[in-house]
Amino acid sequence: MTSDLILKYFPSLTAQQLQQINSLPELYNFWNNQINVISRKDIDLLYERHVLHSLGIAKIISFLPGEIVLDVGTGGGFPGIPLAILFPGTQFYLVDSIGKKIKVVQEVAKALGLDNVTATHQRAEQINNKFDFVVSRAVTQLKDFYPWVKGKFNKQSKNTLPNGILYLKGGDLAQEIAESGLIVRQYRLKDYFSEDFFETKQVIYIKG
Repeated sequence: MTSDLILKYFPSLTAQQLQQINSLPELYNFWNNQINVISRKDIDLLYERHVLHSLGIAKIISFLPGEIVLDVGTGGGFPGIPLAILFPGTQFYLVDSIGKKIKVVQEVAKALGLDNVTATHQRAEQINNKFDFVVSRAVTQLKDFYPWVKGKFNKQSKNTLPNGILYLKGGDLAQEIAESGLIVRQYRLKDYFSEDFFETKQVIYIKG
């Protein structure tokens, strides 16, 4: 497993970023053997199904230095950890309701030297801070997810998109979007990545 797949789409990584990306398989193999945070069949496809998938958000937006991003239901640290590597000047808050998963995230962030990552064992509804963006990866239906983070956005936007949600989802989302009643913008990852895995994957953007 090599990081060539990441370099294919993000060729301007610094030496430090490349070193951090290269460290991910060993770190996740180690922690996954102790606390199962990634399915066994996916661990060998870590770069495609977890790292590059997470970085799909970076094809839609470049987070700015000083911005604050909340990753809800981060699991083993996706999409938050890869995004934190790519945007070292942005602060990332990774939360999950399962404590042992957050333990893995904390250890991985520490091993990578990511001082822009804070990981806490918390439900999104309990958070009172304000953020520029919220990211997440297929945690639940949009109609259930949106109320968790509604009202948690800074009023002033500085980026190319107004502050809001960037949600990684797959499959046919027409019914889910209709049921949510939300106005969304859909970005198809197959327009950015050529691998078959991304054929039905999308980033859903919702203004905060």
